[in-house]
Amino acid sequence: MIGNAYRCNSRLISDPRNIELFTATLVKRINMVAYGKPLIQYFGFQDKAGYSLVQLIETSCITAHFSDDSGDAYFDIFSCRPIDEVAARAVIDQYFQPQSLDTQVIDRQARPKLE
Repeated sequence: MIGNAYRCNSRLISDPRNIELFTATLVKRINMVAYGKPLIQYFGFQDKAGYSLVQLIETSCITAHFSDDSGDAYFDIFSCRPIDEVAARAVIDQYFQPQSLDTQVIDRQARPKLE
């Protein structure tokens, strides 16, 4: 699932503890298994600065970037297992309070190993 969250609560997207809590809640609510702790780092340049998130999960990864300047946040929940889009949207709404949220699910159709 990819998502664009527009005009989020600026205090929430600039709080690394909130981003960490979001990550733990999201992993649990979409029935995934975290692999290690999330990497949450502030970086960027000019109007693109903000926190970025990488959380490895058993079936791939969750990434996000939060833009201080625009208040927008961009998510990619990548997994070869189905993702509960409704649950993921609810967690994004809960932790970042965007004024609008666009999401799209792309079916990866993971296939068995070729022989």
